[in-house]
Amino acid sequence: MSVLEIAKGMGVTLSHLFKKPVTVQYPEERARIAARFRGRHHLLRHPDTGLEKCIGCSLCAAACPSYAIYVEAAENDPANPTSAGERYASIYEINMLRCIFCGMCEEACPTGAVVLGHEFELADFRYQDFVYRKDDMLVGVTGGKWQRREAAEKGTEVRLGFTAGRRVELEGVEEQ
Repeated sequence: MSVLEIAKGMGVTLSHLFKKPVTVQYPEERARIAARFRGRHHLLRHPDTGLEKCIGCSLCAAACPSYAIYVEAAENDPANPTSAGERYASIYEINMLRCIFCGMCEEACPTGAVVLGHEFELADFRYQDFVYRKDDMLVGVTGGKWQRREAAEKGTEVRLGFTAGRRVELEGVEEQ
């Protein structure tokens, strides 16, 4: 290694020394994330009927490389349908500790029911709260489990710590 190479490396370091830092004062200041960012899972509903898009086919569970998804299907009641298909997911669970947020479940879903949204604040203190059930992922539920729990204790609304661009796949997912 020559002295010239060391000087070039030190020059790069010195040039960054006098630049303004790009620190975001999170959580007071919201983080800006890209529209293509993949975070917490959402289960979508049909916008016109309100029925769940998930038909309980378990293709998302089969595509998941970390085996984080568990789906149990049941027959749909024709008089009071839960989804548009013959079956629906009676149990839909994702273990967020195992999930690697690869998006394979999103790609495998034939009905477009599973999408990865923009929420990244998924930390918690209890192991059982990392298993997200169907009720935690359906459209209309905002924030992680700890955010909803904290907001309920304080009597406030859930405040998400980010702003992001829109994605077509996230139809009906409300972000603040």
